[in-house]
Amino acid sequence: MPTKRDLLAARRDQAVPPGVSNITPHFADRARGAVIVDVEGRELIDFAGGIGTLNVGHCHPRVVEAIKAQADKLIHSCFHVTMYEPYVELAEKLAELTPGRFPKKTALFNSGAEAVENAIKISRHATGRQTVIAFEAGFHGRTLLGMSLTSKVKPYKFGFGPFAPEIYRMPYAYCYRCPIGLTHPECGAACADHLHDFFVNHAAAETAAALIVEPIAGEGGFITPPPEYFPKLKSICEEFGLIFIADEIQTGMGRTGRWFAMEHWGVEPDVTLVAKSLGGGMPISAVVGRSELMDSPQVGGLGSTYGGNPVSCAAALAVLRVMTEEDLLDRGRALGRTLRQRLDTWQDEFEIIGQVRGLGPMLGLELVRDRATKEPADAETRELVRFGYENGLLLLPCGNYNNVIRLLMPLVITDEQLERGLSIMEAGLKAIRPS
Repeated sequence: MPTKRDLLAARRDQAVPPGVSNITPHFADRARGAVIVDVEGRELIDFAGGIGTLNVGHCHPRVVEAIKAQADKLIHSCFHVTMYEPYVELAEKLAELTPGRFPKKTALFNSGAEAVENAIKISRHATGRQTVIAFEAGFHGRTLLGMSLTSKVKPYKFGFGPFAPEIYRMPYAYCYRCPIGLTHPECGAACADHLHDFFVNHAAAETAAALIVEPIAGEGGFITPPPEYFPKLKSICEEFGLIFIADEIQTGMGRTGRWFAMEHWGVEPDVTLVAKSLGGGMPISAVVGRSELMDSPQVGGLGSTYGGNPVSCAAALAVLRVMTEEDLLDRGRALGRTLRQRLDTWQDEFEIIGQVRGLGPMLGLELVRDRATKEPADAETRELVRFGYENGLLLLPCGNYNNVIRLLMPLVITDEQLERGLSIMEAGLKAIRPS
């Protein structure tokens, strides 16, 4: 007798193309906090958080209440046609929260990819230059420009070219697998100084509009640069007049224990991109930047029919209140300490763990078959993900070599739920042996 999940899977195969991938075979029915219940009534501890969109948890009561209240008043009018207060209030609050002790303005959109696209538009218009510098291991979306900026070829770019022009790429500070063959800290973060050589060998500084970078390379493997890396990059950008764009789409909204990850290094980006957990599950994104940059495009040059939708704005404002009033930044830091202690213990116990890295509760495990050769354990990573969802835990793989487990559990996860999830993960590590 086929289960409800079997029947839904058959319908999915008939109606949805295979390019729309699924990490697990589960169909969610409902969720609250850090737990999803599938259509068979099975509970799943969520260490994936909707790929980093649910820092305040699934269906937070205050977010749900705000959505319902706003839906009763105004669902949509298009901000370009008739304005509404939630858009303006959210723009004000994001300008206050994002790093940078200078006047800022905010434009709202629907998704991270839209935020990326518009940040590049604004940078090019403000500087009169065309070149954009991105990084190996970077991920910036699936639109044409997003794919062009994204590093990983399969599955994100394969067969979808040609890509947008005037996009260049340089090595990221992947110290575990140094792209220029050096060792930190002796290297002094030489990969940042590489930007000087980049202007000689790839694109002249005079043509460069912007540098876009994730504080922690999310999809690229939770790669976390050393402390001197971003201050150096920002200094070089200032020297040559490049706009420094921090893609905080995954790292922002408390994911690293601070509102935004760049705060860990004291770096003030010219432009900060926000999305994912901003909406508490609703689609919304923002480009927040220096006022003079944001004011550069002509009237009508920036826009989106649904951008800053009133219901999404109401959800985002509720998220900001929840983060502040429920002390979720403090909770995130405490969660990060607990996770780091447990993961470091695992690294001592399990040879398959090559490195533990990240900031606060945004942590990843890079799995390798041999610690000396660092051969990526991609099949074993898939096996751990499978072990997880077969035993009630949702895990996400990532990394250019498909061998990193990233932890994105909601910050509201209870201690009991966290322990249950970690116990399942530990059992999975015990069951897996490098091939």
